Amino acid sequence: MVNTLQDFFLYGVIISTALTFILVLFNDLFDGLLLPPFLNPVLVLAFFSIFCGIGYLFIAFTSMSPLLATIFSAIISFMIVAFIHVFILVPVSTAQESLVITEEDLKGRLGKVIISVPEDGFGEVLITSNSGSFSKPAVSFEKEPIPADAEVLIIDIQNGVLYVSPYENSNLG
Repeated sequence: MVNTLQDFFLYGVIISTALTFILVLFNDLFDGLLLPPFLNPVLVLAFFSIFCGIGYLFIAFTSMSPLLATIFSAIISFMIVAFIHVFILVPVSTAQESLVITEEDLKGRLGKVIISVPEDGFGEVLITSNSGSFSKPAVSFEKEPIPADAEVLIIDIQNGVLYVSPYENSNLG
């Protein structure tokens, strides 16, 4: 029985580790096919890899009974996988730093006119952010001309066009 269980654990480590490696390489291909959505395939395979590895070590190198070795292996692997889930996978999945700026994020920001904005036409405004600079077409919110190099406040955005107003920076002090 011990050799059979030891062989089971050894083959379990090999197979689950190989499947984990394949899953990591082809994650998008297997996404949602194998398990229900509430079970993370990486965690399931990590559990089996750790469970079989610890079980193999207990059977091979201790005089522990096979049942006790299996129970301890399951408890230890559950604790390790819970630690991986709570302290690695959850923070990584929620830490999505995006360099994309939405149109709603632009309202209230300052920009610099690079092509003058006529009273009834389009100009262009340069917006600088942490991820770089970009320009967008702009019209005057108050229907008054705005010269190039003027600082403007973005009031609204409609159909990708900025509605801007001249910004007067008053330094009181």
